[in-house]
Amino acid sequence: MLHINDLTFRMEGRLLLDHVTAAVPPGQRTGFVGRNGTGKSTLLKLITGEYTPETGGISFPKSWRIGMVRQEVLAGPTSLLDTVLAADVERSSLLAEAETASDPLRIAEIHTRLADMGAHAAPARAATILSGLGFDEAAQARPCSDFSGGWRMRVALAAVLFSEPDLLLLDEPTNYLDLEGTIWLEDYLRSYPYTVLIVSHDRDLLNNVAQNILHLEHKKLTVYSGNYDRFDRTRREKLMLQLSMKKKQEDQRRHMESFIERFKAKASKARQAQSRMKALAKMEPIADILNERVLPFRFPAPDKPLASPIIRLEHASVGYEPGKPVLKDLDLRIDQDDRIALLGANGNGKSTFAKLLCDRLQVTGGHKYDSKKLRIAYFAQHQLDELNMGDTPYEHFRELKPDATQAQVRAIAGSYGFGADKADTKVEKLSGGEKARLLFAIATFHKPHMIILDEPTNHLDVDSREALVMAINDYDGAFILISHDRHLVETCADRLWLVADGTVAPYDGDLNDYRKWLLDPARRIKPLVAEDDADADAAPPPPRPSNDKKEARRLAAQKREQMAPLKKKAQAAEHEVARIQKLIETLTAKLGDPKVAGDPAATAATAKERADALKALARAEEAWLEASSAYEEAMAD
Repeated sequence: MLHINDLTFRMEGRLLLDHVTAAVPPGQRTGFVGRNGTGKSTLLKLITGEYTPETGGISFPKSWRIGMVRQEVLAGPTSLLDTVLAADVERSSLLAEAETASDPLRIAEIHTRLADMGAHAAPARAATILSGLGFDEAAQARPCSDFSGGWRMRVALAAVLFSEPDLLLLDEPTNYLDLEGTIWLEDYLRSYPYTVLIVSHDRDLLNNVAQNILHLEHKKLTVYSGNYDRFDRTRREKLMLQLSMKKKQEDQRRHMESFIERFKAKASKARQAQSRMKALAKMEPIADILNERVLPFRFPAPDKPLASPIIRLEHASVGYEPGKPVLKDLDLRIDQDDRIALLGANGNGKSTFAKLLCDRLQVTGGHKYDSKKLRIAYFAQHQLDELNMGDTPYEHFRELKPDATQAQVRAIAGSYGFGADKADTKVEKLSGGEKARLLFAIATFHKPHMIILDEPTNHLDVDSREALVMAINDYDGAFILISHDRHLVETCADRLWLVADGTVAPYDGDLNDYRKWLLDPARRIKPLVAEDDADADAAPPPPRPSNDKKEARRLAAQKREQMAPLKKKAQAAEHEVARIQKLIETLTAKLGDPKVAGDPAATAATAKERADALKALARAEEAWLEASSAYEEAMAD
């Protein structure tokens, strides 16, 4: 068992872990969660011995081998397969010794040990792991130097999985994986035979893999039994109970203080008053609930929606070299209210398709039609490096709004979550999540009609991902999503498109169907390993939808276009209700203003205005209900 005993650790003077104690169950898979910056990665490094604690310690059986993904595999001439095989140090050492050993007894011991550890089956096992993480047979024979940093991180992950340590430490392992790799990793970890401690913000991964949750909050560790959803439910119940107990204690304290104040001077009640004073002094205050607030994301809606379709592709193709299309035969349309997630392994062309949509690439064949007024926001993880690290968020917003006053720019920054404490902080000092928030704000500042999000969650914790879900669902426009986070896809997208076999087509099924297909052992896996925008052979896609289903989707798209006026009327009615509600709140606050309260005429005028607003609200709500019902009934027909 892994024991963390009264451990304290500071980083650059900042206290991260304060006398924490916890035990990780042996042979089980434990998810490690907490807000970004609280010290999760630091604790993993304390376990491996990279850092030394200030007090306390960490203990585990001496025989345990600890495995953690290195930050990057050396970009040398060694093939991927040999790199992974070398991760099993004992096997490599025994094989090398077997080449030179001359003592018959030692040779027998070596071969017995190699047989016991299944050394001869190791190449097949290593190949299976590499294949699951996206490398086909040809790629496995290529040197590590042929691959970019993101792909080498996959090799590092494959190496630590192959070595099968007694304690497997994984720190955000899905950040460099696509959805297909994430699904494979989840399935692999569920059958891992030893102890796993995995830092992740992926709800689905934690729900399907974790048997326990280790939670780091307020510099303390707590172990919860069950997966993430059970942890979340238990923690919420615990917080509610704590809130109830604190309220009860405060009521009791007030009652005792009142008794003491009333009777401490009366001789007949002096003993009781003294007794209550002692009890009050001993009363241990219940800690306040310091549940940190997550700032919301904000995607401003376009000023004026465009007629659908906002983009139409006819027999289109796109690529980087003449005569070598990455994608072809594209016959698709995107409507103003579409919520589309792209499926397909990295290298199949998802990012190429996204760049085509936002005019970073032009069609090399066929046609692409869109409105000249169409505004598209594009977010990709690599753009974080394009931020000016020496500037502040205030200076970034100043560039977007050069004619605004300083107060107006600061108000804009504050509306996107950069208050006085963050607006003047240099970007290089911001956390990964704060940089992503700034990039979201810059990309969507000019109220786009469509947003393209390419792996938007890599630097976001669980709570921030939920805030992103809410922002996407509140956004009044189209969006295209590329993500390995199934929870994000399932809660935001209502259409799935598969990028595979050199084209893009609607996928007939949901994510559960796609997962079953990916994990089907009868399927011939042949994933891509080149850069995402490169042309290569793709894994054979799932069966394409039948012509009948294609026709059904075409009719559904036509119906959405016909329903657009009803939907627009319902949305306008909803906005009117929200406007009047805000007016009523303002008038109510105005009535409580001492200046207005002291002026009878002003009070009467404000009261009348509020009464009129209440009547208008009733009419607006009725109109909203009628418009919503008409739209829903039309969609149901």
